[in-house]
Amino acid sequence: MIDAQSPRSRSLSVTGVTRSFVGVHALTDVSLAVSPGEVLGLIGPNGAGKSTLVNIISGYDLPDAGSVHLDGHDITRAKPHMRARHGLARTFQHGHLFSGLTVRENLVVTAIGTGQHRKAAGVTADTLLDSFGLRALATHAASSLPHGVERRVGVARALAGSPSYVLLDEPAAGLNEGEIGDFADNIRALREAGLGVILIDHNVRLILDVCDRIHVLVEGKTLLEGTPDEVRGSEELVEAYLGRSGRVHR
Repeated sequence: MIDAQSPRSRSLSVTGVTRSFVGVHALTDVSLAVSPGEVLGLIGPNGAGKSTLVNIISGYDLPDAGSVHLDGHDITRAKPHMRARHGLARTFQHGHLFSGLTVRENLVVTAIGTGQHRKAAGVTADTLLDSFGLRALATHAASSLPHGVERRVGVARALAGSPSYVLLDEPAAGLNEGEIGDFADNIRALREAGLGVILIDHNVRLILDVCDRIHVLVEGKTLLEGTPDEVRGSEELVEAYLGRSGRVHR
């Protein structure tokens, strides 16, 4: 169910979200927001609560407290497919592609599933194949793809429904340096197109290079949020996220 009774400025926002599992606090009073045309990085060590937060935003888990709003609509209890229909898409760490379909068919089916007619879905798929350098793999079965390529297809598939906001969950894992550079250009293009992007990745260089703001989670709590320059110079980040002897490099 999408509640339209909470008018706010356009954004994807999380307010006071708390989540526990068998008494263990995965998230405690976390709040963040991303606006159209903005890239927000979400980083933190393993176990920081990033995956739990992404699942709550995308509807695959529910918070114990707090709320999620999409362009003023309360979507805290909405099913994932309803969030997708209202402009929220996400990727998954392990692909979630239709293994029996080709790369192009994965994109077409996703576009149709979010309301596009078949002809328009085909145009969307072809545009994404070109944007992500996947044209040569269009007729390849998704089940045959190397891990890094599967990640790229997963991002393209998330965009096939023409979302307003997209959650990218470790999309650069398995990519080589050249592919990461190309992917960074893709993210910048999403910003220029007016999409709001939440980027979760362990590649700190990528995060620093493409994000407008960075939100740092540690042990389920917000450690800090700031611009890349502010985060890069934070002693809190060095100590809590990278260790006392760590350094954050560009």
